[in-house]
Amino acid sequence: MSAVALLAIAALAVAALLALVLWVRLPAFVALLIVAVGTALAAGLPLRDVVPTIVDGVGGTLGQVVLVVGLGAMLGRALEVAGGARSLAESFTARLGRRRVAAAVTAAAFVLGIPVFFDVGFIILAPVVFGFAAAARVRALDVGLPVAAAMIVVHVALPPHPGPVAAAGILGVDAGRLVLVALPICALAVAAGFYLMRPLRRASVTPGDGPVTAQGTDDSDAGDGDGAPAPRAWVVVALVLLPLVLIMGGTAGTMLAEDDSFAHDVLGFVGAAPIALLVAVLAAHVVLGRQQGWSLKRRGSVFDSALPAVATIVFVTGAGGAFAEVLVATGIGEALSSSLAETSIPLILMGYLIAAALRVTQGSASVAILTAAGLVAQPLADAGLSPAQAVLVLLALCFGAAGFSHVNDSGFWIVTSYLGLGVKDGLKTWTVASTIVSVVGLGLTLAAYALTG
Repeated sequence: MSAVALLAIAALAVAALLALVLWVRLPAFVALLIVAVGTALAAGLPLRDVVPTIVDGVGGTLGQVVLVVGLGAMLGRALEVAGGARSLAESFTARLGRRRVAAAVTAAAFVLGIPVFFDVGFIILAPVVFGFAAAARVRALDVGLPVAAAMIVVHVALPPHPGPVAAAGILGVDAGRLVLVALPICALAVAAGFYLMRPLRRASVTPGDGPVTAQGTDDSDAGDGDGAPAPRAWVVVALVLLPLVLIMGGTAGTMLAEDDSFAHDVLGFVGAAPIALLVAVLAAHVVLGRQQGWSLKRRGSVFDSALPAVATIVFVTGAGGAFAEVLVATGIGEALSSSLAETSIPLILMGYLIAAALRVTQGSASVAILTAAGLVAQPLADAGLSPAQAVLVLLALCFGAAGFSHVNDSGFWIVTSYLGLGVKDGLKTWTVASTIVSVVGLGLTLAAYALTG
């Protein structure tokens, strides 16, 4: 089949995916599987190979993702129930001062957002946003907007979040190397975005009719700690950073140690994302359990309660992996690689644009990342880039899924509802804010990419 025909099939597949999700209202998991099967058949994949290809895609993607997402959710849930978010925000505010309350809570959101999913993390921090906004005598928008921006950046770019973890697997990028590169770039993107969105935080808005207000926020389960005092901020920071330190240390150590040495094997084992997160979960089980006075039964129920919330994410991620595998097996990825080679658009920019376009059209950041990763996997393999450059291509792709949040994104409704914004004001504040950090992140990634050349 010609390259033009394969690319046309790919375009129709993406269009069909959008139609099934947006118009037919099928669950993303089902829609991705339907599109994967349809693409395989349309591209001429032998009938006997269709199901094995899809199974390989699901299994290959979820092999590490299911461990990382599950353990990360458990760690985040334990911190949530123990009241770690409030403790962290209060500590940052005490050190930075009430006049810098927005910066303090944003910094806390950046740290908390590493193990906690975007929507859950923002809901956890909503009472903190309202409380500190009232204490500083500013609007919730002034504090909440940069908080949401910080959490969306972390959500799309840093493990253990499913999008970057799964995309790293699809593109053959080391997750530890991704953390090493993404962490400072994300921090800079959030810091720059904090100042660039100042006009948005001061914008004139009309209170919306969202279902959640400062008085209506219920955080009874996300910070009561069963009557015990919340853990100290340094404990929260230590538990969040523990897996990142292990992952980054393992990655850096394996670069320095000889390939066949015992030290290389040990560092690689300890620095593997599932092992690092397992250590962090066990540490949280002991430290938070004792500090909160949880019984062993209570500890088990807290950690178990994290898993149902991430089931949908895991299934969608697996289906996205199936679609990506089909794109490779049918030769669509290779056709796209050949076409890109004939254009002047750099691969790093192409990944960003594809992810951004998918984000705009269907709303889900994770689906945008997974689909874009599947499309650029073969071009990336053929490009002969260094490991550092491959990481930056992935990071640019992830930043493409951070911006342009609007009415087809569930996160849009969470942010606008909690901040009391109508749709119009949500579009001119949150949509613009998410796009600012997306573009800033791309700019920083392009600058880093230029330095690697």
